[in-house]
Amino acid sequence: MRPTREPPVSMTESAAKRIAFLMSKDTDKSALRVQVKGGGCSGFQYSFGLDDKIAKDDEIIEQNGARVAIDPMSLMYLAGSRIDFVEKMIGSQFTIGNPNATSSCSCGSSFAI
Repeated sequence: MRPTREPPVSMTESAAKRIAFLMSKDTDKSALRVQVKGGGCSGFQYSFGLDDKIAKDDEIIEQNGARVAIDPMSLMYLAGSRIDFVEKMIGSQFTIGNPNATSSCSCGSSFAI
């Protein structure tokens, strides 16, 4: 039996359900891509989008029918993070609890390290 390793990024049950739902609506896409890009008011920003191209060096995290792809550069900034999906009266969105972030903007979509 091969030992299993903990994924470098985790997701809540709520996030997994939402990702699986989105993937079921767009069957041409194979994963939710989570990236860290330069920009935003705090220096870096998160990017989410369904993707049909998975690179051989992408980190793939799977849970309950949900599949997340993270490129190696983004993984450096996301290691130890937890992806969540929150629904509030003002809207719903994916959020990232990132232990590497030293500060973030008030909307939570950009951060600094």
